[in-house]
Amino acid sequence: MSGRNKAKERDADGAKPGFQGFDPAAIEPYIVKDPEALTVNFARTVEQLGKAASAWLAPRESGEKVDTVAEPMVDMVKTLSKVSEYWLSDPRRALEAQTLLLGGYFDIWQKALNRLGGQPADESEDPYAKDKRFADEDWVKNPFFDFLRRAYFVTSDWAEKLVAETRGLDEHTRHKAAFYVRQIASAISPSNFLTTNPQLYRETVASNGENLVRGMKMLAEDIAAGRGDLKLRQTDTSKFAIGENIALSPGKVLAQSDICQVIQYDASTDEVLKRPLLICPPWINKFYVLDLNPQKSFIKWAVDQGHTVFVISWVNPDERHADKDWEAYAREGIGFALDTIKQATGEEEVNAIGYCVGGTLLAATLALHAQEGDRRIRSATLFTTQVDFTHAGDLKVFADEEQIDLIERGMKATGYLDGSKMATAFNMLRASELIWPYFVNNYLKGQEPMPFDLLYWNSDSTRMPAANHSFYLRNCYLNNTLTQGKMQLAGKTLSLKDVKIPIYNLATKEDHIAPAKSVFVGSRFFGGKVTYVLSGSGHIAGVVNPPDKKKYQYWTGGPVKGEYEDWVAKAKETPGSWWPHWHDWILKQDGRKVPARKTGGPMNSIEEAPGSYVRVRV
Repeated sequence: MSGRNKAKERDADGAKPGFQGFDPAAIEPYIVKDPEALTVNFARTVEQLGKAASAWLAPRESGEKVDTVAEPMVDMVKTLSKVSEYWLSDPRRALEAQTLLLGGYFDIWQKALNRLGGQPADESEDPYAKDKRFADEDWVKNPFFDFLRRAYFVTSDWAEKLVAETRGLDEHTRHKAAFYVRQIASAISPSNFLTTNPQLYRETVASNGENLVRGMKMLAEDIAAGRGDLKLRQTDTSKFAIGENIALSPGKVLAQSDICQVIQYDASTDEVLKRPLLICPPWINKFYVLDLNPQKSFIKWAVDQGHTVFVISWVNPDERHADKDWEAYAREGIGFALDTIKQATGEEEVNAIGYCVGGTLLAATLALHAQEGDRRIRSATLFTTQVDFTHAGDLKVFADEEQIDLIERGMKATGYLDGSKMATAFNMLRASELIWPYFVNNYLKGQEPMPFDLLYWNSDSTRMPAANHSFYLRNCYLNNTLTQGKMQLAGKTLSLKDVKIPIYNLATKEDHIAPAKSVFVGSRFFGGKVTYVLSGSGHIAGVVNPPDKKKYQYWTGGPVKGEYEDWVAKAKETPGSWWPHWHDWILKQDGRKVPARKTGGPMNSIEEAPGSYVRVRV
């Protein structure tokens, strides 16, 4: 019987010929129905793209913005060329690399042929089935898109394998090469392009290109909002206003210096703990991540537990703050806040919290205070804080001598690092989640992002003073001086062994900024007892986790000894938030109570919380 007759017989039996599970009628959504309307909208798209180009060019032509993008690109090319050199310098290695890649492609081709022949797909052979970028069913059902998806993963896995197996690279270069390969892989994913993403293709056909018109209009708006740089919108910022529907906890600004305001929050209990609580947030972001709304607010919850809460609200610096270094932030920030607490409450002793780099500053300040005999801070809690940067993760990619020198030259011209630079670096750590999905949804689908308070906070970036940021990069990421006993502050050489007060050291399991292992290792360097606690989730959600949400979990264990992995294996897991565990720890340090304090005490307030410093946007 001929092949054609066999096919007819299969059709008569009702079986679908061709790609298993693929209905030829499924190509209908990919066929253009109104080419004239599509052409008109393509022209409108090009018009909006021209506006985007003008928004990009205008500040460069006026001299307002000078690009330094070439030098980071040079570093990427230089780094990856070392990998290429290893594999191409020896014909046998080059053949090995080519064979590995071609073998992956042949495997894809064989599976495609098997499915075209009617063999059912083996789901166990698809390790990428759960990748959110490829959730649309046509990534699997359609043979063209299925091949693209599989070829993409084979190629990106191959590139990562080459980096891992390149010999002769120092650790930092290998780390950079792996990071750059992941960035390239995230960028070239077929999910990011109109003609290689089935959902985008269908939507463009269905709307005759209206999605692209909307998307390019948004692109032009976002470049204009970034004054020549793309300010990627991750949420609808028009739905939020600080002090109106975000950062709502009642309180007053009691004092301000050149670099911060000090806020005291109103008591909500009849009695409060004798020791006030001082929160030192990072200046890389704004403090109200701890006060997004009443349901999520750590500040409100702490007040409701009887803490008299004071918060440092850092200034959003400009060229006037260029010389404000870590000593200034320690003296005019933490020291200034301690003075304010004494004036407002009459209390000498306080409990302190430091979050992220705010915690690193707090740790350094504690070491300085120990040498100076300043005993006002009697316990310290560190949220996702690194004091040792040996295992600092992908942010170390940006911290070598050449790149820091480039950053310092840029800051010298302005007196600060623009907030968008740091925000971009953080987003690059999770580009497949924080960059490309928004690029696709905003500019290719033409969809406005949903309002989300956490992403509004994430987009509310801050600048960094030149002296402060240079000190941070060199002393922490580059030279790791704090745990080596080499950090110089206020003319003194600091040692964390001098810090004898109790430490509650919180890490989060999925943290990509302050990895849990890095926080664990840093715990060993303090001179007093450290309670290490590991929370579920990441850098933000693992911290901002109200008890009534009953989300995630936390782990507690014995002393910080041995390897991190061994500690985790033996640790006790408790469902829910770590907040009550922390509060119990605080009570064990000093549970004395006094009548609730009037906000400000004898001091006159400057303005209502959350104050004016936090409202300055860039």
